[in-house]
Amino acid sequence: MKKILFYGVAAWMLAACAQPQPTATEESEVKTKGRDTELTYVMPNPYDVPVIEAPKGKKVKNVILMIGDGMSLMHVYSAWTANRGHLYLDNSQYVGLSKTYCTNKLITDSGAGGTAIATGHKTSYHSVGVDPDGKPLKSLVDYAKEKGLSTGVAVTCRLWDATPADFCCHNADRDKEEEIIGDYPSCQADYVFGGGAKMFTNRKDGRDIFKELQENGWQTPRTWEELEAIKSGKTFCVPYEHDTPLPAERGDLLKRAALKGIELLNQNSKGFFLMVEGSQLDDYGHFNDIELLMEETHDFDRTIGAMYEWAARDGETLVVVTADHETGGLTLVDGDLNEGRIVCKFSTGGHSGVMVPIYAFGPGSEQFSGLMENTDICKKIRALQLGE
Repeated sequence: MKKILFYGVAAWMLAACAQPQPTATEESEVKTKGRDTELTYVMPNPYDVPVIEAPKGKKVKNVILMIGDGMSLMHVYSAWTANRGHLYLDNSQYVGLSKTYCTNKLITDSGAGGTAIATGHKTSYHSVGVDPDGKPLKSLVDYAKEKGLSTGVAVTCRLWDATPADFCCHNADRDKEEEIIGDYPSCQADYVFGGGAKMFTNRKDGRDIFKELQENGWQTPRTWEELEAIKSGKTFCVPYEHDTPLPAERGDLLKRAALKGIELLNQNSKGFFLMVEGSQLDDYGHFNDIELLMEETHDFDRTIGAMYEWAARDGETLVVVTADHETGGLTLVDGDLNEGRIVCKFSTGGHSGVMVPIYAFGPGSEQFSGLMENTDICKKIRALQLGE
């Protein structure tokens, strides 16, 4: 009996040590909110969700890949409950599950998890856009560009963060932020929207990344108004010094940024690939902040709705929605569907190892049902859109 107890405790300790640990700031936030404490949230203003009829065609001309950073089934079901039993995700035609482990850790991060989705190759923890040996990998942005399609990335985080870097940059360490930003002038994207302007100038290496982008053919609007006025051409918009504002402050910015990307990219008769990330779900999971987490999840869902509606009108656009990993160990322990009340607990300030959902809408969506590796998402998109 003692041996069983000893091995059980030892296994628990090893598992705990394997968990990615939050930063000092995140740990402070977690202590403030209280881990393993019941947190109640009631959504004050639920939104209506119409039925979106799926297109009948089979051709996949365009692909919109949407990543909810840190989003699990529990995040989705909690958001569904808070909105009184409705989400735009309900319109998805097919649903699957993705295994997220990376090459050297069971519990992945956005670097390795996003790289697997972007490139079709698993890699080491904390790597972005490279294989376990540090060799650069092609992403869906590169593959689409090689076939003559237009490509884009729209996120609510700073552009040196892992997920946008997974599609546009190459580094064995996601924490080398200046180096990551320094890769963007070589990126194959035609449209980029996100935060992080402070690392584009006043750099230790003396480079002016905005100037380099301009020299490589990009327009570099620095405000939403400037971006809105652009009607065509390569565009790299960084309106914020760090992340975009909180969900309640920025309004429907992610939806507008995604639709602006479609407006510019859809001018290519060959089609486009666009990655859209609900980035700050991950932050609020780390902070164990259920209110901000639900606000960000609902913002992401409304953006999904706009993409589904556009795809339904277009008829040749596949929309795939997934996550790179789970954050916070969220559990829904009580609530009331009629009231939109949820009672949740967080088990960690880091990531957990649960599988994450995949939702698909439009032609080719049937390929995303069932259980698969996260690398399969990239491979299926390449096969459907690029014939590879």
